[in-house]
Amino acid sequence: VLTSVDRDDMPDFGSEHFAETVRHLKREAPNVLVECLTPDFAGQTELIENVARSGLDVFAHNIETVESLQRRVRDYRAGYRQSMRVLELAKQTVPTLITKTSIMLGVGEQDEEIHQALMDLR
Repeated sequence: VLTSVDRDDMPDFGSEHFAETVRHLKREAPNVLVECLTPDFAGQTELIENVARSGLDVFAHNIETVESLQRRVRDYRAGYRQSMRVLELAKQTVPTLITKTSIMLGVGEQDEEIHQALMDLR
């Protein structure tokens, strides 16, 4: 699993570093399974597509929590809809790509909100 902190200090938010690392791993060890747990790349389509097309096996991006608790739990620059869009775009770019996410529980969400988040992810 490759991951990083948000790289807001880089023009491409670290997208090319993820992609190049995946390509290098696949070149050196073609049978290794590679998962990238990515930031949202500020929602920039071409950056998300760059990682999705890199040859990785699993594209992961965390929604973190239910929609109503986003501002309480996440950095103000991140958002539920943007995270959903990141996952959707990765899957549209490479339909066979496995996408996954994580969600924290126990921070004040209601059962209905958890159900809605799961439905949104479908």
